[in-house]
Amino acid sequence: MAEATATSTDRRDAIDNFAVAMMLMLTFSWGMNQVAIKVANTGYSPIFLTIARSAIAAVLVYGWCLWRGIRLFERDGTLWPGLLAGLLFTAEFVLIFFGLDYTTAARGSLMVNTMPFWMLLGAHFWLGERITAVKFLGLALAFIGVVLVFADQLSLPDAGALRGDLMCLAAGVLWAATTLVIKKSRLTDASAEKTLMYQLLVSAVVSIPLLPLAGPILRDVSLLATGALLFQTAFVVSFTFILWFWMIRTYPATGLSSFAFLTPAFGVLCGGFLLNEPLSINIFAALALIALGLLVVNRPVRRRIPPA
Repeated sequence: MAEATATSTDRRDAIDNFAVAMMLMLTFSWGMNQVAIKVANTGYSPIFLTIARSAIAAVLVYGWCLWRGIRLFERDGTLWPGLLAGLLFTAEFVLIFFGLDYTTAARGSLMVNTMPFWMLLGAHFWLGERITAVKFLGLALAFIGVVLVFADQLSLPDAGALRGDLMCLAAGVLWAATTLVIKKSRLTDASAEKTLMYQLLVSAVVSIPLLPLAGPILRDVSLLATGALLFQTAFVVSFTFILWFWMIRTYPATGLSSFAFLTPAFGVLCGGFLLNEPLSINIFAALALIALGLLVVNRPVRRRIPPA
């Protein structure tokens, strides 16, 4: 059975209505994920959530691979970069789960979604993708937005929130580092499902010795906290990630990337409306700057065609 990859007949040359609908659903889900993590943290320790989410999602993704006939165990030179990507993925989500113990979902979402800017810097130094003046402007706008988040006292739940902000900011850096490892190694030729499985399995195993660091495994267990965990596991990780990989194989990457600014926007709004988190004018100003920076960074470069 062939792997689940988009063939040339599946590829689309432009973003259609279906792609718009899917990207709105995906970015809303990823913004909502910050709220789900915060809610799940009320019932379970952050390390337990990391293990449970990765382990359950790995089983679901493996079932998908069996159904679609996607090969996972052939030797293709991806073992060591896969393990490294898995370690970075583990550290990223440990920081996110711990960070959202301290800060709000809105502030955490803004910090994590600075990833494209760290990716831009990493690609400049390690992938040979030079930063243009326009992209540098996008970086500057996003940096000002990050400064506004840290300077904003009205949306700060308590003094410890700055610690959570820094953790989520570091998670965004690690997210970019994971992407760089994938693009720089043999993982770039592996199936998306295999790359994801490396990250899920390493995360589930490596996090086990860290369990004592997070205090009691069970906190105030509730149906809401358990539902938030299952939402992340069965929907965000196992479904939206696979759908995203299919989207980027099927539609133009530049068209899809223009939707990136919606993720932090949805994260901020979900945190405010669903968790009643304080949202000041500075948070909305930071959101606007980071969103504008994302749009500038993702702006497609128009190449002039020389006259014949």
